Amino acid sequence: MKICAIICEYNPFHNGHKYLIGRAKSLSGCDAVLCIMSASFTQRGEAAVLPKFTRAEHAVKGGADCVIQLPAAFSVAPAEIFAKGAISILSKIPSVTHIAFGSENAGADDIIKAADIIKDSNFNGAVRKNLTQGQSYKRSLSSALEEYGADSTLVSSPNGILGLEYAKAIKDCGADIGIVPVRRVGSGYGDDGLKENFSSAGAIRSNLYDERVSDNVPDYVFKSIEQLKKTDMSAADKRADALVRYALAEAKKEDMTRIFGCSEGLENKLKSDADFTAEEIIARATNRRYTSSRIRRILAANMLGIYSDDVRTYISEGTYIKPLAVRKSIKDEIFSALAESSLPVLIKKMSLTNLSDTNGTAIPSALKCYRTDAHADFVRALIYGDKPEYDYTVKIIG
Repeated sequence: MKICAIICEYNPFHNGHKYLIGRAKSLSGCDAVLCIMSASFTQRGEAAVLPKFTRAEHAVKGGADCVIQLPAAFSVAPAEIFAKGAISILSKIPSVTHIAFGSENAGADDIIKAADIIKDSNFNGAVRKNLTQGQSYKRSLSSALEEYGADSTLVSSPNGILGLEYAKAIKDCGADIGIVPVRRVGSGYGDDGLKENFSSAGAIRSNLYDERVSDNVPDYVFKSIEQLKKTDMSAADKRADALVRYALAEAKKEDMTRIFGCSEGLENKLKSDADFTAEEIIARATNRRYTSSRIRRILAANMLGIYSDDVRTYISEGTYIKPLAVRKSIKDEIFSALAESSLPVLIKKMSLTNLSDTNGTAIPSALKCYRTDAHADFVRALIYGDKPEYDYTVKIIG
């Protein structure tokens, strides 16, 4: 079996995601599409609007053959770590031969060329030079790529940046995985306005109560969104705010400096603003050097106890594979492919013995990573007032 992987969040799943899955299968020539999806928290540092099993079910109904969990340690992280964490898992599944992703403006050759340039030992020096001249980080990166003769538009969008990071991560781990960029259709990543039928996930989240959302998501997703409307979102926002601020007030500064991106005294700034609301804390810390997304991730990582030294250990030593949903007609083939991995596969409660420190074949870092995920699931449930789902579930969709 040949599998094409997609690294995703599906927050929520929409028409553009369904399109990407279909194109991924046809362009890669693979037998199946496997999605590795952020579970309870996303790269924006926010709790996912729908539970992980619900979003995984949506993906399978939308064309995926299996969805596995991307640990929170990787999902609440900068693009480089988000990509490395996902690839560190996918590269351990021998059947994964390709990875597909949305791309606004470049082909595979351009992405691979730019990834090689960024890995050049002199490239960071060019970026630092641009930073000292007052350019933002994104502009400094773009200018440096121009200097080296690469396509600078690759870093003009989150999709482009992630595509580069996927290519870099594949090279770093020596995996034999081909990249399949799929031209994005409809809205851009940061476009908050609803379109006719291909709006971004951000636009959908910002306009949940707008009936036009139904034109942008499959019917089964819209039914879940209709249920979500019954949630008191203002109360959920207040609970999230309280959890973020409490964790910030209780945090030790030396621990905060262990969080990705929390450097140069930023921990002092954030701690000193703990009396403000979370949104005010983010606004007060955002500037040319620190984006609001970066601040949100730092606050989320602090709340969830995610530290960079632990995350790097998870990448180097390994974690686990947690299937969330699988297509019934191909279930046996998928589970057989996953079983070929060197990582433990968590399907039943007894699978946790494969993570136990007392098991001679266990990966010690995997158990710690799993406990962080369980904590993240619990925190998301607290925010939305949900009942935590039975974590050993694998939804069979047929």
